[in-house]
Amino acid sequence: MVAKKMTRLVVVSVFTAFGVVAGLGAQAPDLRRGTLPEGAGVEVLRARCISCHGSDLIESQRLSRDGWTREIEKMIRWGATVPESDRLALTSYLSTHFVPAPVASHEQAVQGEAIFKRACLACHGADLSEQQRLTPTGWTREVEKMVRWGASVTDTEKTALVNYLSATFPVR
Repeated sequence: MVAKKMTRLVVVSVFTAFGVVAGLGAQAPDLRRGTLPEGAGVEVLRARCISCHGSDLIESQRLSRDGWTREIEKMIRWGATVPESDRLALTSYLSTHFVPAPVASHEQAVQGEAIFKRACLACHGADLSEQQRLTPTGWTREVEKMVRWGASVTDTEKTALVNYLSATFPVR
């Protein structure tokens, strides 16, 4: 009896996830719509990718054009059906809307290092920072805590310092 209920629950869950809820009195969410930005290629994405991947997964990816090209090629090798005629539109859409965040400029990196040497190394050895290995959010909290404790870092310097620390001492 329990196995029969579990089987029914799994079947209903699978059907619901794929939008096959006829007669069950429920409406499956339309994962193809999500919050994807409109643009040339979005319909290809909805038709070819969202059936396996929710829009949130795609929206969280941040790849270069070459990265998206490799990702599409990999998905095709794994069984995705993306006609040759749709690949350029899909690659263009993804590489337009879901790109890596820009890296800090060289000038900002130099400024961050100077702030680190002046404000952080005045009290701490470099080994302490190297051992931290924090995320950018963690480094932001750490810098804000140090400022509350007297570190001389202005609000305008904080971003450069956090970017420097995140790049120099990233999470492993």
